[in-house]
Amino acid sequence: MALQFACGGSVTRQLLIPAFLLTLHVQASELLPTRLYDVTIETGMPHLEENLRYTTTHQRSCISLKDLATEFPILNHPTLAGCALGGEARKDDTVKFVLSCDDRHGTTGMAVWHINKLRIRGRLDVKLGGKNMTFSQTVTARVVGNCP
Repeated sequence: MALQFACGGSVTRQLLIPAFLLTLHVQASELLPTRLYDVTIETGMPHLEENLRYTTTHQRSCISLKDLATEFPILNHPTLAGCALGGEARKDDTVKFVLSCDDRHGTTGMAVWHINKLRIRGRLDVKLGGKNMTFSQTVTARVVGNCP
């Protein structure tokens, strides 16, 4: 029935389908439109010595909803080669991802983003496979304007 509706020759149907798809896109972009952010990245590794446990860096980035799965810089570290965030789940102003790694890895984790109009905050928690080692990375981003 849905296929018949979608493929039907009615002008009304031909206009409704693109309008519906556009509505889905607008809803996603309203949740997190592409903006320029002042970003603070904090990495915590509680298993290290006191003076090495936490690092903080700052940068400016253009971020949109589609960037959230790759916005944690630690995902580019060789330790997490073969791992990626996926399985996006949205509820209200929260977006969650699951960390999946290739079979040899055994590493697990989850990322949760909280979004509002002026700030986004995400936290990635990771447990390295085969080791009793955990760490986290928190990305806090404050809107500073439009992207160049």
